[in-house]
Amino acid sequence: MATLNILRTKGFNKVAAEIVNPRSDSTEGADGVGASFDPAFALHRGGKMAIQATVPVRDRDDLSLAYTPGVAKVCSAIAEQPELVHDYTWKSQVVAVVTDGTAVLGLGDIGPEASLPVMEGKAILFKQFGGVDAVPLALATTDADEIVETVVRLAPSFGGVNLEDISAPRCFEIERKLQERLDIPVFHDDQHGTAVVTLAALRNAAKLTDRTLGQLRAVISGAGAAGVAIAKILIEAGIGDVAVCDRKGIVSADRGDLTEVKRELAGFTNKGGLTGSLEDALDGADVFIGVSGGTVPESAVATMAKNSLVFAMANPNPEIHPDVAHKYAAVVATGRSDYPNQINNVLAFPGIFAGAMQVRASRITEGMKLAAAEALASVVADELSAECVIPSPFDERVAPAVTAAVAAAARAEGVARA
Repeated sequence: MATLNILRTKGFNKVAAEIVNPRSDSTEGADGVGASFDPAFALHRGGKMAIQATVPVRDRDDLSLAYTPGVAKVCSAIAEQPELVHDYTWKSQVVAVVTDGTAVLGLGDIGPEASLPVMEGKAILFKQFGGVDAVPLALATTDADEIVETVVRLAPSFGGVNLEDISAPRCFEIERKLQERLDIPVFHDDQHGTAVVTLAALRNAAKLTDRTLGQLRAVISGAGAAGVAIAKILIEAGIGDVAVCDRKGIVSADRGDLTEVKRELAGFTNKGGLTGSLEDALDGADVFIGVSGGTVPESAVATMAKNSLVFAMANPNPEIHPDVAHKYAAVVATGRSDYPNQINNVLAFPGIFAGAMQVRASRITEGMKLAAAEALASVVADELSAECVIPSPFDERVAPAVTAAVAAAARAEGVARA
């Protein structure tokens, strides 16, 4: 059975590297990009992935089994019993990583070609941290319906779809329409991966400060993909209250400038009926969650409740610098790897897909996301400190814990088929 092997630039022998990825000694690009002394260019040259067979083709007998005539028997069996595709192809083990390049990291709308290094990186993370194979697909369209139609037509080859770096609000529509039309998991990681890891860290931070989620009032800065998903999962998890702020202030039902997504958001958040600016929302708040960029003044941070929790996740520049946050907060988290408590999506999406695909789930439910967050939090539940409310991405306990929890939740919610 063929599958995709992701080969890291380091870790396979020189001969294999030269065969799979031929390159000259120079790291100078053909386009004149001066990369001779930049290790990032050196690592990315020629791409970060390759496809490698998992069965040998050494002689005529091997060839006759791997291809014609032997393959015809398998094709005929699948034609008669379509569910056999999961057993005799790579389908149940591989995810499509789909983007249109409109919201790439902190770079914005850079187009499909420029997004490919990120999509390759995502595929490597799937393999490295979850044992899940993935194929990057950068699409030359930004039309929501065209993206949906394209993915629907490609879906027979894949066991799941990970939407990546697609700008809001189109990302909400694309995910919804795809999940309505497909019977495999569709997951927009910028939304749900961020939300799962944030909830896991917040559970542990609340526990560390002798509180429950129900006792917390949170403020989210950013009403885009991540902010909306975080608000939804916090409400599902039982947070006391949460207010979401965009550039114009608190998202509240009395505003006449709200998009459809923000009107929905206003309907289930801000039970306290707050109005005004982000600074107004922070007065007395227990939690700040930043997914917007920008800068929050120290004077506003100082008005937060005692033992506040600051998750300033903009990268590379957190909305509240950790040095400032530590003056007032009991726990500080960021999106950066050089500070403790990194809110990193790689803690969630590999295990979520691994668990969903292990049981051939038809979708990823809210219950599966909550289970992933609980499992992730539990990994370090006995090791909690102000600098450890979330595991390291390299903690080998993470993926197995998330995978098992998601698979069990899928069975409990009736979406598992194996």
